[in-house]
Amino acid sequence: MPISALPRCALSMALSLAAVGACAQSTAPASAAPEAPTATWGAGLLLSAEVSPYRGVGSELRVLPALQFDNPWVRVFGPVIDLKLHDAESSNLALRLRYADTGYKARDSAFLAGMGERKNSVWLGAKGEWRNGIGQLSGEWLADASGHSKGQQLKVVAETLKHLGPVGIVPRLGLVWQDRKHVDYHFGVNASEARTGRDAYAGKAAVSTEIGVRLLHRLAPQQSVFLDLSATALGSAIQDSPLVDRRWVSAARLGYVYRF
Repeated sequence: MPISALPRCALSMALSLAAVGACAQSTAPASAAPEAPTATWGAGLLLSAEVSPYRGVGSELRVLPALQFDNPWVRVFGPVIDLKLHDAESSNLALRLRYADTGYKARDSAFLAGMGERKNSVWLGAKGEWRNGIGQLSGEWLADASGHSKGQQLKVVAETLKHLGPVGIVPRLGLVWQDRKHVDYHFGVNASEARTGRDAYAGKAAVSTEIGVRLLHRLAPQQSVFLDLSATALGSAIQDSPLVDRRWVSAARLGYVYRF
């Protein structure tokens, strides 16, 4: 199966799972005394369809487990683990570890034949969120802790929650900056990999733009479903790569989560 090349896909998946977890929280009766913070668990399934930017690589359909865990110190959602440094109603700050399936193999398409493998990575960094009555602004900085690309990336996302009857609607706009090392590792072509019709290419830093929307619905106090749709305009340095034949890539994710 082809592998999506964009780390933001994994991030979007994680954000979707986190949003569902928040949507699924039940409200305690007004007369109930406040409870001490406890750990919460959630599990479910995620159906994901993603379009790859690479030539000859089509869309990929995957069925994945969806796991959530949250306590006063740690939050786990999908491929992301956060160590909480500050967690308040209006803002939070955490150290973040994330696994991202950002690599590819030469056998993923005929056009990639002769290319060296680009490996998946574990990313380490920090994230922050700020909320007010209008919406939420989040920022995430990550570095490739696995050392494969030795790259960095920064993502900023603005989103807001609206309600249409029982359905929550969360439109978002995001910008993703990826440094030269990141782009060169995933989209560059070394001299030894160059072929007729595939010139050598040295990647440069790029900024990509993502637009998306999540639809959230709570089926019962402990059960939620969501649909997440996104489209990403690739940065010019990514589009210029001979490995890429698209300006836009898209993704759709349908998920179900049960909170214990």
